[in-house]
Amino acid sequence: QGQEKLSCAPRKENGTHVVLCELGNPMKAGAQITVELELSVSGLEDAGDAVTFQLQLQSKNSPSSANTSVTVTVPVEAEATMELRGTSLPATTVLPAEWHGAGDSQRLEDHGIRVEHVYQLHNKGPSTVTGVTLHLAVPTRLGGRILLHLLGLSTEGGVTCTGPPGLDAEQV
Repeated sequence: QGQEKLSCAPRKENGTHVVLCELGNPMKAGAQITVELELSVSGLEDAGDAVTFQLQLQSKNSPSSANTSVTVTVPVEAEATMELRGTSLPATTVLPAEWHGAGDSQRLEDHGIRVEHVYQLHNKGPSTVTGVTLHLAVPTRLGGRILLHLLGLSTEGGVTCTGPPGLDAEQV
């Protein structure tokens, strides 16, 4: 008929987490009730594709030999929104139309203007993420000519980075 909040208490029995909810007493014979439970489960990173709950209904008044246990399997779906932000310093670079770099020079300034690209990958949640791979393609040649000299890569925050083949191939 009406809606009531249940009083539930978590506890551990035989290495299993148990939540005991008291529905109330006395109940009339033949009474039918509907119970909705909302459980918050943490540490699902290693749970796999689903979490299984075993629900059991017991009466303190009359022990029953009937199997009053049911297994419920709930699929686990992790959700995380990743955001990639990037900036270039300086934001714009203009070279003269007839500019040619000094091909054999080892001096950085003879090969053009230094531009630093900074990328930040943010997890906006709600779940945590592991094993994320970001592939970043950078055009190094245009029309058979060198467009960008990739000189180095660095990371922060426990991220590993694999440099492309030919990183600083000109040894500038």
